[in-house]
Amino acid sequence: MNYDVSQIISHLLNSPSGIQRIWLADNQTAPSELAYQVDFPRIEVVLDGVLMDACDAGMPARLEQHDVLYVPAKCWNNPQWNSPVTTLSILFGKQQLGFSILQWDGTAFKTLGKQNVARRGPRIGSFLLQALNELVMQPHDQQTARFIVSSILSHCTDLLDSQIQTASRSQALFEAVREYIDENYADPLTRESVAQVFHISPNYLSHLFQKTGTVGFNEYLNHTRLEHAKTLLKRYELKVKEVAHACGFVDSNYFCRLFRKNTERSPSEYRRQYHSQLTERTINRE
Repeated sequence: MNYDVSQIISHLLNSPSGIQRIWLADNQTAPSELAYQVDFPRIEVVLDGVLMDACDAGMPARLEQHDVLYVPAKCWNNPQWNSPVTTLSILFGKQQLGFSILQWDGTAFKTLGKQNVARRGPRIGSFLLQALNELVMQPHDQQTARFIVSSILSHCTDLLDSQIQTASRSQALFEAVREYIDENYADPLTRESVAQVFHISPNYLSHLFQKTGTVGFNEYLNHTRLEHAKTLLKRYELKVKEVAHACGFVDSNYFCRLFRKNTERSPSEYRRQYHSQLTERTINRE
């Protein structure tokens, strides 16, 4: 089974059998010692297997494949792990939704997937949950309950897919910024000037490098310039100051300090060592 949360929910919504029975926890009594209680609403979906759940004071509910249990805020459920089962749990927090896929193989638990996604606002999706809360008093209205749960799950996939698209856009923007730096490293680039080119704020540019890249903006810019400086030192007999300026360093002294920190050699020492090694390889070939 593929344990991508978005794909699992989409498969559940689009499968011919679809969502089966909706169970609604209605427990006003104090939870038992092993019960699971949180301050936020939850949806539990059985993906595979059978789960017995004492979600109210009566007989335990028997949740089979594609059955759904809705647990309102402040309420509880008490799953009985008697046989192998895989479940999807969705927790509706104030700021984000939490998804977790849990498998019980009969002897041990295994977390197969875990993901969080930010909500678009405190009200988005809240009215659907409110409608489910009202249905708790009419648990036999299965058709309406299925419609509401399907709408909630569709909302979840929309949030998950939007998160993927946002990540893809961030990656594409990051690659475009890197390409711009690679092509314009010799110019007097700054965080502000590069951000202006891409119509973003300097702070967002820094955030983009911290989140998507492995080094910060200044570290990447200096690394790019130093790599080009090494090439110039190897191929041309330019003065160190000329190399520095050709690679975008206004202060040649700063360039020398940064170069030594990066290579443990001064630019002149780096050049001499390279030519010495090149001469030695040429003699050995002869």
